[in-house]
Amino acid sequence: MNHKRHHRGRRKKKKGSLASGLIFVIAVFVFCVSAFQLFKIMKGYYDGRSEYDKIRKLAVTESDNGDSEDDFRVDFEELLKINPDTIGWIRFTPEPSEISYPIVQTDDNETYLKKTFSANENTLGAIFLNAGNQADFSDRNSIIYGHRMKDGSMFRHLQDYEDKEFWEANPCFYIYTPDGRRITYRIFSVGQVEDTSDTYLTSFASEEDYLAFLDMTRQTALYDTGVEVTTEDTIITLSTCTSASDNHRFVVRGVKEEECVPDYDEE
Repeated sequence: MNHKRHHRGRRKKKKGSLASGLIFVIAVFVFCVSAFQLFKIMKGYYDGRSEYDKIRKLAVTESDNGDSEDDFRVDFEELLKINPDTIGWIRFTPEPSEISYPIVQTDDNETYLKKTFSANENTLGAIFLNAGNQADFSDRNSIIYGHRMKDGSMFRHLQDYEDKEFWEANPCFYIYTPDGRRITYRIFSVGQVEDTSDTYLTSFASEEDYLAFLDMTRQTALYDTGVEVTTEDTIITLSTCTSASDNHRFVVRGVKEEECVPDYDEE
């Protein structure tokens, strides 16, 4: 009788050892898969950032002397060789200086969600103009999209504008175009909206409709900037996702303040 109990005890120990071994193997497998996924994410960030760094070195000339706006120029010929969808360059100065990217546009709003400027598959995607907008930014509301990347790239730093003091120190952004224009936009409204919001309207049937739209942009703003916008103005809405939910977006709206063709001195 005791001999049988001894065998049963050995069987239980074997079963326990097998179960423990199986759990260990599963844990190791899960760890390896997680580590691989993390590696892919980090490599994607690195590859994307490296690509855009190369593009800046290729196409952007910036001098340390004189006015920072007038000393910044973009070689659109080089950019168009890489990507014929190029329609502009967006830049913030002095901050968030991380946002300095080419702008593209195609006939849909899906292509550049996971495709970089150089046509590589990457979660960074590209900064792109809404497919329904005019490529020369002449619409009353032009919408530019960009991802909110955890590594700080693309439109991640738009959310710095949640702080009014940050806006006070950095109230403008700039769009450069292939025909040589530099357009200055003064930020007048910052806030969080739903992805179905009227924020994404681009055309308006009447002056009254556009005025109602502008009133909405003020009402949904996080703070009052005091910047005046009228129905004679055109604006740009910069849009990125948020951590709130998949249905929410963070938007920074700028009104066109100045448009010029810089007279760069030949060196």
